[in-house]
Amino acid sequence: MADIDERALDSMSVAPAGGNQERDPRQDAGQDKSIAKRLEKNPESSDARLDNALDESMDASDPPASTQPVHSNEPPASSGYDAEAERLRSGVTE
Repeated sequence: MADIDERALDSMSVAPAGGNQERDPRQDAGQDKSIAKRLEKNPESSDARLDNALDESMDASDPPASTQPVHSNEPPASSGYDAEAERLRSGVTE
């Protein structure tokens, strides 16, 4: 088996170069103090809740739960469901 050139492996690395690199604290999830203050002032604010959820989520992950629609047992109006038409099709009479 052929030897692998270490310089070639190093050139393909996606890891950051060695050394003491500083991290920007804004990159840490859930660290934006202004959002936390807004949410504390007004916990009912949908904008503050959304900003907080986005701040705590990872980029390219699923959308935060606060952006999900409220679920009910009723079919959405856009589905075209017609209760009366369904009742007539099934032959059920009241």
